[in-house]
Amino acid sequence: MAGFWTGAAALATAGRRGRRWPKLLMRSVALWTVKVRRLSALPSLLIHTLVSSGNTITDTTFDKILIANRGEIACRVIKTCKKMGIKTVAIHSDVDASSVHVKMADEAVCVGPAPTSKSYLNMNAIMDAVRSTRAQAVHPGYGFLSENKEFAKRLAAEDVIFIGPDTHAIQAMGDKIESKLLAKKAKVNTIPGFDGVVKDADEAVRIAREIGYPVMIKASAGGGGKGMRIAWDDEETRDGFRFSSQEAASSFGDDRLLIEKFIDNPRHIEIQVLGDKHGNALWLNERECSIQRRNQKVVEEAPSIFLDSETRRAMGEQAVALAKAVNYSSAGTVEFLVDSKKNFYFLEMNTRLQVEHPVTECITGLDLVQEMIRVAKGYPLRHKQADIPINGWAVECRVYAEDPYKSFGLPSVGRLSQYEEPIHLPGVRVDSGIQPGSDISIYYDPMISKLITYGSDRTEALKRMEDALDSYVIRGVTHNIALLREVIINSRFIEGDINTKFLSDVYPDGFKGHPLTETERNQFLAVASSLFVASQLRAQHFQDHESSRVPIVKPQVASWELSVKLHDEIHTVVVSSSGPTFSHEPQKLLHSYMVEVDGSKLNVTSTWNLASPLLSVNVDGTQRTIQCLSREAGGNMSIQFLGTVYKVRILTKLAAELNKFMLEKAAEDTSSILRSPMPGVVVAISVKPGDLVAEGQEICVIEAMKMQNSMTAGKTGKVKSVHCKAGDTVGEGDLLVELE
Repeated sequence: MAGFWTGAAALATAGRRGRRWPKLLMRSVALWTVKVRRLSALPSLLIHTLVSSGNTITDTTFDKILIANRGEIACRVIKTCKKMGIKTVAIHSDVDASSVHVKMADEAVCVGPAPTSKSYLNMNAIMDAVRSTRAQAVHPGYGFLSENKEFAKRLAAEDVIFIGPDTHAIQAMGDKIESKLLAKKAKVNTIPGFDGVVKDADEAVRIAREIGYPVMIKASAGGGGKGMRIAWDDEETRDGFRFSSQEAASSFGDDRLLIEKFIDNPRHIEIQVLGDKHGNALWLNERECSIQRRNQKVVEEAPSIFLDSETRRAMGEQAVALAKAVNYSSAGTVEFLVDSKKNFYFLEMNTRLQVEHPVTECITGLDLVQEMIRVAKGYPLRHKQADIPINGWAVECRVYAEDPYKSFGLPSVGRLSQYEEPIHLPGVRVDSGIQPGSDISIYYDPMISKLITYGSDRTEALKRMEDALDSYVIRGVTHNIALLREVIINSRFIEGDINTKFLSDVYPDGFKGHPLTETERNQFLAVASSLFVASQLRAQHFQDHESSRVPIVKPQVASWELSVKLHDEIHTVVVSSSGPTFSHEPQKLLHSYMVEVDGSKLNVTSTWNLASPLLSVNVDGTQRTIQCLSREAGGNMSIQFLGTVYKVRILTKLAAELNKFMLEKAAEDTSSILRSPMPGVVVAISVKPGDLVAEGQEICVIEAMKMQNSMTAGKTGKVKSVHCKAGDTVGEGDLLVELE
């Protein structure tokens, strides 16, 4: 659990360089870090922020706060509450009884079974929990009831403080139709569209034609990419209306939709605002959130490489004007679409803490949860606009239990058999709510954690992110580390040439993993071959020769000639041992191999500690962090290298000769069957046995993590059998429908 970062080094370095720090940093320079240590080793959660001098909170706020949420955001809120001396109450569903946020809290109350509608959205059960624990205030986190005005009203009726804006602001900004009208009145730039509720699919088509394609169909009460579709023609408008209304009803209990002009190739840039109950409001700089898939953010950073100071100020001032128009009193976010000419248009306002708030905390030094709690108690803001700095650069990657090779990320479920966060590296923060043994289920968002890196500039922050992704150990579920790493090293991303279509533009045929250059391929083959030889030598090693019943003569092998299969190509690799050497670190023995790959000779050095999930390897002076995910007796190995997992088969020369006589298993013909690409629940079945279907026709709809996915026929044919019905829970790979 050792190895955490507070950012003090960055301050010290800047001080040596003679920088002049903003008033906020000069006035409040004590940095804090909290490490959670409980019973079994819980994940270390840390936050880089500035607090009052001496780390003592002098403002009296609440004795006890209930957190109406789960996972990483519940842990995040609990951490600040502990710092402020506030007792906490966690709520949980029955399947979350052993979750990290439950263990971190002082008290915990079960509010129902796993489905969110019966637990985390169950207002009656949550209100009972508030009463029974005598909580004085409720922090809603994000999602669930965080933007539900009825929940805020019920709390107010019982003299319990809702840590967020008042019901008027939630109503005004939470409704996208009303918020757009208010934005126009506050002279905020807005997108052309229909200022009303769309009644049905026919009206949606008529409105879309009037606005002009493409259009964006989205839930009036929505957020997080749910209930949102882009339509380019009448047919897509009808489908979009159907799916968006269903997702909106499922996620928010409100199926109202609106339609507006879709701005092609925009950037998604948002402004963090903070207001109090005394008429004060600040903008805390911007966050660049353009890297998205299915309208959900994947990588965020602060500040934006695209904005100049003039545009930043204009966006910030408009965001504050909108906040003041509704007397906004909490942390909130005003989202904008920004075109290539830096014209910006109001998109929506989220009246809650955003998922990506840590990057703002890193560059400003503010603890946004603490500020929300102070404001909810009635304290005025402690800072002026001139006090808010941009100090360094921060990048956040959302680490999901998803398969990035399927539509940039279809959900994955499972149990974390091994989990280690890379917090031993400098400038790394991980916000998570899981631990080894945690389950990723179909009931909730598949986010594993938020991985944040901070540096003095963008280059340093990105390099630290690259190292952190390489050193992140996640076993038991499929994850999106490979995609995240490819994004941050992509030349377009590094240059700042990004928009909301970045993923589909860069990977038009879908994500395929990291394409190895010739040099990288040779490095990988050399590392894999050395790893194979190291494992073979370890298998031959006996510590106590005397205990062996049969004398063993150990062969002295000078070199190993191997046959290595990668991507259906077979390479001849020769590995020779160069012998052991000692590293500069005490008690660490290194072993080097000279490896010849396709005519190139490489020196590969490591400790070859095969029990460690991480292996630091030096290849001709280049340091690489790899992970060996599996090794089989038949020579098959899975190795994570440069973020991507490569499957390789390594055989000795003799074994390779004999392998030629082995029969290959025939691949399954999948053209006539439809299998579920993800775990989820069958929402609807559109066909029955005997029906004729055309290629691309909808067969069924699967809902996973509150997102509905249409499954279509891969070819024209006749339905032979249907193996599921509406309401069934299906796993990844389960057979749904067969065609003749």
